[in-house]
Amino acid sequence: MDVRPAELQSLLGQAGRRLASTLWAEPLEHLRSIPYRDAGHGHDVFGYEPLHAALSLSLTELLHRYWFRVRSHGTEHVPRQGPAVLVGNHAGTLPFDAMMVWTDVILRCRRLPRPVADYFVPALPYVSTLYARSGVVGGSAGNLRALLEAGELLLIFPEGVPGIAKPFRERYQLRDFRVGHAELAIRHQAPVVPVGIVGSEEQMPQVARLPVHAFGVPYLPVPLTPLPLPVRYHLHYGEPLHLHEGLRPEDADDPEVVRRAAERVRQAVQALVNKGLRLRKGVFR
Repeated sequence: MDVRPAELQSLLGQAGRRLASTLWAEPLEHLRSIPYRDAGHGHDVFGYEPLHAALSLSLTELLHRYWFRVRSHGTEHVPRQGPAVLVGNHAGTLPFDAMMVWTDVILRCRRLPRPVADYFVPALPYVSTLYARSGVVGGSAGNLRALLEAGELLLIFPEGVPGIAKPFRERYQLRDFRVGHAELAIRHQAPVVPVGIVGSEEQMPQVARLPVHAFGVPYLPVPLTPLPLPVRYHLHYGEPLHLHEGLRPEDADDPEVVRRAAERVRQAVQALVNKGLRLRKGVFR
């Protein structure tokens, strides 16, 4: 049989999708229950596509269930529909904390969080595409405005790189928050759900940072261990903060209003982190 290269590629693609649907049936079932808007390319305008996301979920669920053994508290505070912003503390050298929150919300709340990536992530080869297929978006104002207007759930870590770069002796002491999440919440009248993450600070302590800036990364971390330690994660979701109450959307243009709102969120996240530290029985328990 004479099969042209394009036809062969199509056949292999179909076979791969059938195999993926079999191997990742349960993760795919989770994600297919969450509506998304196909832009006509097999993925949405930001690159998200359920089949590729199911591959990511099949891997992160193993970490969630067996490695980090994640315990969730307060998932009832995550809105099941409508625009909202999850805001958490950030730590741990590599973004396993974002992966665990992303996985936890999909499994327990049946919603797809859209993690907002730092400025250098879209330039990373391969990784940026995998992230996009799993729902990660670049942090431009236009992207986030479009997602909130579409009623989606954002996942933001306002500490950014300073959060994951802080010394081990300063673990669980939150850095200053960037204020973009507060501006978005006020402008789009969206609730903010604070998330206190406990466990990430001990997963992969850094021993050094190399001045390597390939693809725009701020530095190359040198962790104490090649793999994250099997710490137990505790995720504490707080009651939604309605930063927009008593304000108009145009009040998001006032820097002082936005700064106070962001500080309110930071204090709420810090309180949840402190609560989690008091309640946990040990780093690995």
